[in-house]
Amino acid sequence: MAKASAPEVIPLSAAQLEELLVKLAGLVPAETYRLLESVLRTFQWLVGAMEAKNTTLGRLRRMIFGKQTEKTSAVLARGATTDSDGATKTKTKTKGHGRKAAQDYPGAQSVKVPHPVHRIGELCPKCLKGKLYRLQVPARLVRIVAQPIFQATRFELERLRCALCGALFTAPPPPEAGLNKYAPSNGIMLVLLRYGAGLPLYRIAKWQTYFGVPLPPSTQWEQIEAVSEIPELIYEALCDLAAQGQLLHNDDTYMRVQSLRQEIAASQDQPQRTGIFTTGIIAKVDGLQIALFITGQKHAGENLNALLRRRAAHRQPPLQMCDALSRNEPKEFHTLLCNCLLHGRRYFIDVIENFPQECRKVIESLREVYRFEAIAKEQKLSDEQRLTFHQVNSQPVMGELHQWMKDQFEQKRVEPNSGLGEAIGYMLKHWIPLTRFLWVPGAPLDNNVAEQGLKKAILHRKNSLSYKTLHGARIGDVHMSLIHTCELNRVNPFEYFMALQQHAAEVRKDPTRWFPWCYQQNITAANTG
Repeated sequence: MAKASAPEVIPLSAAQLEELLVKLAGLVPAETYRLLESVLRTFQWLVGAMEAKNTTLGRLRRMIFGKQTEKTSAVLARGATTDSDGATKTKTKTKGHGRKAAQDYPGAQSVKVPHPVHRIGELCPKCLKGKLYRLQVPARLVRIVAQPIFQATRFELERLRCALCGALFTAPPPPEAGLNKYAPSNGIMLVLLRYGAGLPLYRIAKWQTYFGVPLPPSTQWEQIEAVSEIPELIYEALCDLAAQGQLLHNDDTYMRVQSLRQEIAASQDQPQRTGIFTTGIIAKVDGLQIALFITGQKHAGENLNALLRRRAAHRQPPLQMCDALSRNEPKEFHTLLCNCLLHGRRYFIDVIENFPQECRKVIESLREVYRFEAIAKEQKLSDEQRLTFHQVNSQPVMGELHQWMKDQFEQKRVEPNSGLGEAIGYMLKHWIPLTRFLWVPGAPLDNNVAEQGLKKAILHRKNSLSYKTLHGARIGDVHMSLIHTCELNRVNPFEYFMALQQHAAEVRKDPTRWFPWCYQQNITAANTG
């Protein structure tokens, strides 16, 4: 069989791609268009990644197929199979968490079941001497049943008509029928499903048809919009508070907004920027954590810049944690920059198969630092105590690693243009912000908290593919921010959103009293007042 020749690779600029997608949108069905759009964007991204100077095979493989794990044990197993003593290491398998106990179901409805035969105070039927009394902790049994996400009740109101005059008399609806067809809880549940769990509306609609309670995507969107006014007030108040934070994490990921894509493609002038992004900012303010998401054409640094315009003039510059991309830094405001150690570590993971011993040296050194960080967290050290702890324990490790890296270049052991040389060069170039935790109280080691937050936006992008308009993206940002802020502060998001709707008038008066960590106090005060 003759070997197939390589296909012709046609270069496709960003503007040409957008123009092609606009033409395809009117020619093929919506499902086929979404598939073609994904294929074409993947092709363009793959060609760009392969042309990039700093793309290694390891990095490209991870970007395409996803990273399985970056744990030190797994990474070092790829580079070498033995430890420093030559003995093969085996890791004990982590024990599972087992079955859930009855008390692990706080949302379950409790039903008290009295004993059918015996009563308190009766003589024991076994010994006939002692009397029975009730134990404080009952025996618990959990029963779980399936049901639709949204249930419907059909009220059939009796109608009577006069046989002589034809007057019609209809039974009044019961109080549980409510005033509207859709209860406010429907919109809140849809918000959590879409922006918290990443379920697109068409999947929810399909699920509902299985149970005979139809809920079309257009109706779902109307319900989401109906409950979005109050959360937006909270979002704006959270922005004001987040701007005063002592520590700000930020990062971004690409996003799709259909209307914005069409505007870029239809623009007569060549746009300076064609990318669309969702920025994630995690602010730490006096022990609290605030999550903010912003979608548009601005980079993470520009969105952080806009946030810092709300910062009080008398406050000191905040700590900022991000990766080393210049687009993540604000241009108008000064921050005390910290760079992510794990980003620097990732460069060595990409080339560990080619430079196993050298990469092992770096990865094991950073593992020691993270072990000290884990001890500091376990002991709940203050920022000042943690700083002293790292200076005593981590600074010698990082100092020795820094000298080792410099020696690789000075003694010409590593070619600067090689994969290992680029990894070492990155660490040396950004050494001060990478080691800020050794000099400044409260400085973090990495940007994991922002990257974990952005997983919500990435989940939405993977499942729903895109926002339709910037208005829809704004609603998504608002709800995603409040949901993740609830999660960071261990607050039940459904209960929180329900409370906001039930106390909408009070929230409008003063949104700052209805943040996730303090709203319960207002409800308790109102009930006891």
